[in-house]
Amino acid sequence: MTPPVSPQEELQSATLLEHLGELRTRLIWSAAFLAIGMGLAFWVHQPLLGLLQAPLNASEQFQAGEVKLISTSLTGQFMAALNLSFWAGMAIALPLILTQVWAFIAPGLYAHERRWGVPFIVGAGVAFAAGVTFGYFFVLPAMVRFFLDFLAGQVQAMPDVAQYIGMVVTFLVAFGLAFELPILAVLLTRIGLINHHLLRSGWRIALVGILILAALITPTPDPGTMLLVAGPLYVLYELSILLSRVFQVRVPDDDEPVRI
Repeated sequence: MTPPVSPQEELQSATLLEHLGELRTRLIWSAAFLAIGMGLAFWVHQPLLGLLQAPLNASEQFQAGEVKLISTSLTGQFMAALNLSFWAGMAIALPLILTQVWAFIAPGLYAHERRWGVPFIVGAGVAFAAGVTFGYFFVLPAMVRFFLDFLAGQVQAMPDVAQYIGMVVTFLVAFGLAFELPILAVLLTRIGLINHHLLRSGWRIALVGILILAALITPTPDPGTMLLVAGPLYVLYELSILLSRVFQVRVPDDDEPVRI
């Protein structure tokens, strides 16, 4: 019969040089995955640009042919395509990069901690994709319509393509990261830094922070657009409280070992 493995024996020890060598290997693989993702994205950068241009159709001025994307520099179009390819390539390679991150930290975790690797990676990817999707379909068109039609008939808008792509990508990435809140709450709960009681008692502070974040994400003075952002973010906060309660670390009895 195989004797039980103690928690200390579960951890894999290594020297500092071995850790640095392992880190170097994981970084090289991550960079390679990113390069492949960028190559694939650059290959289809024109359809991707078409996707980012689609929210412009929410503007009446754009539909009337009064708004056109322009490039104000010789390299503007190429740099815009490169910027778009980088972020799209990052999205393509993200699951593989997260796998490399997990492969680096997993040897330093206990067996009961390593079982959370796949759910965490999948959950983080799904949450990020949900945030990008929500921002793209529901918030971005309203924001674009407000800015382009603000002085309709008096000023002809001609946004620079590089600036437009940079703004849209930053906006969507911010939404994707904001939707990671429940995943972060579960992680912090499992390692004992927070619990659902702490989150529930701080809901007023969280609400103010969410309103400020919504105002920063949507740089329009339109309260409707800001509330369209703040509402789902607060729902995510309430979901974080629920998940924190579900995944809380149970306090054992005096002689019972902690089970996570």
